[in-house]
Amino acid sequence: MRTAEVVCSSRNARIAQTEVKDADTRLQLRARDMKYKSLKALLAHELTEDEDPKAKKLFQLLRSARRKGYLTRKELIAICKWKSPRSAGRCLENSSADVRAATRRSFTSHSERVRFEALCSLHGVGPPVASAILTVVDPKRYGVIDIRVWQLLLALSSVRTRPSGMGFTFANWYQYLMILRHHAKRLQVPVRRVEYSLFCYHRKIQQGTLYQKRAVG
Repeated sequence: MRTAEVVCSSRNARIAQTEVKDADTRLQLRARDMKYKSLKALLAHELTEDEDPKAKKLFQLLRSARRKGYLTRKELIAICKWKSPRSAGRCLENSSADVRAATRRSFTSHSERVRFEALCSLHGVGPPVASAILTVVDPKRYGVIDIRVWQLLLALSSVRTRPSGMGFTFANWYQYLMILRHHAKRLQVPVRRVEYSLFCYHRKIQQGTLYQKRAVG
């Protein structure tokens, strides 16, 4: 395990490249394509009670992780495979001791930065996977940072950076989390429910593909 403060800034770009491999982001939502003109209006009509079956299974299996205060190596790999199959191989490079130490530090801290950076110190864990870990452990307070939701927020002018929906920093993730928590508190629902509702809405209105492979030659 490497020093958390150094790792996030130096590895985010590389992990983002691993996650999308030989792909370019092509889909860009535009405000004029949106049915709703604000996030509040969107959630008033599109808030879902559904949950991704794989995520639901993980939530049930790892319910004890928050109580015990850490993840096992096997549990980390399961989350990596769910959120980012392409980077899951790198998660195998972590020792059981490193996984336990990093996740314990994350789960017991009162600082969002420490929670985030402790997880990013692990091999194969960038901002999307770190957010997935926190979401699985505590879906009431966290949501997964995802290209779909980020591009939706961008189209609604809730965020103004990272139009590709990749290469996130701590500042990006924290801004994203505060937006989700604001609406979750207003609606009195878990943060995960807000995030997944936005994910589902993006998928519903999406035209084309999120990623398109580069032409060879």
